[in-house]
Formats: sequence, structure tokens, C-alpha cells
Amino acid sequence: MKRPLWLLFLVFASLPSAPVQQAESSYSTEIRVESRRAAADFVPDANLNKEVWKRVPWIEFNRSMSGTLRYPEQTTRVASVWTATSIYFAFLCKYDRLNFFEGEDIAKERWELWNRDVAEVFLNPQPERLTHYYEFEVAPNNQWVDLEITRGAQPNHDASWNSGFEHAVRVDAKKHLWMVEMRIPLPPIGASEIKPGTEWRVNFFRAAGQGQDAQRKFLAWSRIPEGTTFHVPSRFGIVRFID
Repeated sequence: MKRPLWLLFLVFASLPSAPVQQAESSYSTEIRVESRRAAADFVPDANLNKEVWKRVPWIEFNRSMSGTLRYPEQTTRVASVWTATSIYFAFLCKYDRLNFFEGEDIAKERWELWNRDVAEVFLNPQPERLTHYYEFEVAPNNQWVDLEITRGAQPNHDASWNSGFEHAVRVDAKKHLWMVEMRIPLPPIGASEIKPGTEWRVNFFRAAGQGQDAQRKFLAWSRIPEGTTFHVPSRFGIVRFID
């Protein structure tokens, strides 16, 4: 039997309101990756056969951000190195079919790049400022976006901020792999230097697939149990800098 609309309104009005989400105050994971010192700076060209990437540990992930689903066809490997001036990240990304913005000027920053295939680094060089970090995205056609992020009561995703980071990509269609190298200079992210033993906070992500978000795949290295957004800085893992 159908209930009158006024009665349904009273029922919903009587339900308790959702609790207000509390501001994050501490990290809830100790997952970690090592970034090894490189002998010299280099210009990114996405050649991951360089000697520098053969000498470092790689991490791997292929699960949805919540960890509940496995996507072997999007398996992603990541490594990092550092110098006195920069931190570098390399991604080796499996794919089944690429999806990117076509016919656009890839030299220009692309807002909402995350609506296509991307590899992403969320980096926090000041871990004591848990809700402040930087986001770097690169697509398979080398389109890019970088943002300064502040979360909390008044979140701000500032795309006008410019890190000057360098990036390059290669696509191996036969092996269904695409590769990324990023070089992020230290001064724009508020870091004057890196010392062995220093630890920052970081997370790595992939967005892949076509269609609306419900049809796409969103992968994370450090899992986010809620599985609704990448922007959960309390779930950032640790990047430890070593010689």
C-alpha cells in the first residue's frame, strides 16, 4: 500500500542526521616505499631501462582504492629517486585500453585531467601538516595537471599553483604498457633539501577506463577503506629517503 507523501516526509524528517565528519588528526597507515639517492639529475624521457631505475626498489599495486577489487590488467609499478634539487617518480602501467583527451595542446595544464587515464602522485613534504599536500598527474599522452591541496573544513584545490615539474611518457602498444617519469623540484613544494633518513608522506593512484565514474577503475597504493575519494591524507604512506 502506498503511503501519502506527507507521511513519508515525516518519516524522513524524524531520521537522525548524519554525523559531521571530524577533521583528520593522525596517519592511520605505515605502508612505505624507499626513494634512493641518484648520482646526478636527469631530464625525464620515460625510458625506464635507464640504470638509475635498475638500482632501486619498486612497489606494485593493482587493487581498487578500497582494496576490495583486484584489477590485474591495470597492475602498476612505482619507484622513486632523489637528488639535492629534485624528487623523481617512475610509473610502469599496464592497460587494456587507453582513454585520454585528444586533439588538445598538451603543453597546457588540463583541469579535470582525472576524468581520463592518469598516473598520480599525492606528496606531503611536511607530514606535520596532515591536510596540506601536492598533487601531480600525468596522462598517457603527456597531458598534465599539478595542484596545491588543502583539506579540512574549507578545502581548496588550487590549480593556479605551478610546481614547474617535468614529465615524459612512452606507450608500448604491443605490451600494453605506458610509462611515466616525473621530476619535481624541491623549492615549489616547500622543501629546501632532502637528507637520508627523512620521511615524507605520499600516495600513488591510477584512474583508468571509459564512461562515468561507476564504469571506471580507481586504484591506490595505500588503500582507502571508504573507497570514495583519493583525498584522504591520513591514509598516505611513507616515502623514506635513503643513500
